[in-house]
Amino acid sequence: MPAVTVKALESKSFNEPDEKRRPPKTEVDVVTLGDTTLGRFTFEPGWRWSETVKTVVNTESCQNNHLGFCTAGTITVQMDDGTRTTIHAGDAYTIPPGHDAWVEGDETFVGYEIMSAATYAKPA
Repeated sequence: MPAVTVKALESKSFNEPDEKRRPPKTEVDVVTLGDTTLGRFTFEPGWRWSETVKTVVNTESCQNNHLGFCTAGTITVQMDDGTRTTIHAGDAYTIPPGHDAWVEGDETFVGYEIMSAATYAKPA
């Protein structure tokens, strides 16, 4: 990833995002600061990418690169080749394209992402 140069002092709230995306059981709140787009991803219990976001983007698996950190809940990610990992609150993560994911348990997942925020859950 190329180095990002910060050109101005800015602050924006995810509570008043520049853009909201709302597939089923999904909230994606997006803010842009300079040339960088950040997202807060909130997934309700019972959320599964292949049953929610897939209905909007129309790909067989998620094709986004993800770089972020989890602040609440637990999510399991399974790559198309079957490898998987579980991400918990307090974890930083990277996820390459070609995966499904689902919320574990009955706590809402909240993750903040840098790399995929500009395109995640946008209709195809």
